[in-house]
Amino acid sequence: MAIHLAPYVNWRGQAREAMEFYQSVLGGELSVMTFADMGGTAAGVAEAEGEADWVMHSALSVSDSVLLMGADHPSHVPGEPQTQQVSISGPAEDGDTLRAWWAGLSEGATVHEPLAPAPWGDSFGMLRDKYGVDWLVNIAGARGEG
Repeated sequence: MAIHLAPYVNWRGQAREAMEFYQSVLGGELSVMTFADMGGTAAGVAEAEGEADWVMHSALSVSDSVLLMGADHPSHVPGEPQTQQVSISGPAEDGDTLRAWWAGLSEGATVHEPLAPAPWGDSFGMLRDKYGVDWLVNIAGARGEG
């Protein structure tokens, strides 16, 4: 049995824009449902607060093993969206793809640690993207090289 984990990221009114950005970087198929699309109580509350077009759920299916999901955190739900972290790790054979994703995610980002060879033999980088999400990218070293 194969188990896949899929990060779920939350924003306040930026989910559609952020998920469309991630689709432009990662590729894949994006599906988006707004509060208005879903009807019922949640849509009524969101509509009353001017948030009916906010994203209730979105899913970016990049591959059989890469799924990124996200939503807007409506005003009527207690709390605030927290800084969230997504980690991407892959083998050296996928290094070109992962480096391209890093380059795309870096647009408008604050790079905390450039993607570069790390002491443990992999290539590693950390950034906070323009939507406030922290990304960690790790590319396994080929035969001990980053």
